[in-house]
Amino acid sequence: MAKPAAAEPDALSLGALGGVLGYHLAQAAVFTYGLFERHVGEPFQLRKTEYSMLMLLLANGPLSPKRLAQALALSAPNLTMLLDRLQDRGLLKRERSQTDRRSQNIVLTEQGLKVATEGAAAAGPMERDLAQRLSSAERAMLIELLGKVAGL
Repeated sequence: MAKPAAAEPDALSLGALGGVLGYHLAQAAVFTYGLFERHVGEPFQLRKTEYSMLMLLLANGPLSPKRLAQALALSAPNLTMLLDRLQDRGLLKRERSQTDRRSQNIVLTEQGLKVATEGAAAAGPMERDLAQRLSSAERAMLIELLGKVAGL
């Protein structure tokens, strides 16, 4: 007589973590960050914040450092380091504002435009991987809810 198969172990109880939003956000982040690295980060040698900055510049054109810092929730020193890193790679440049010569705008270079455009296209398969897990209505709702959590 065959030995009965061992029963699958019961699912691990999350206890209080089951209701902790931060825990669930972190778990989702692990998965989404892995997808980002595979589709965009490694192929383009971009960190998430660098990619986000390129996407903001691609969508909006030249932006002031202050607006970029606000949009990315970065301190001035962290923004400066990020701008320096991307400028050293030849992806962006700082230009004097045409409307206020005392201030600067951050502008994509030709190479930055190429990387941003190709990076945006590479994000398509990443988003399709994520879309398989949610309906379009669930995805829209999740984006709206995360925006509320982030205070956007």
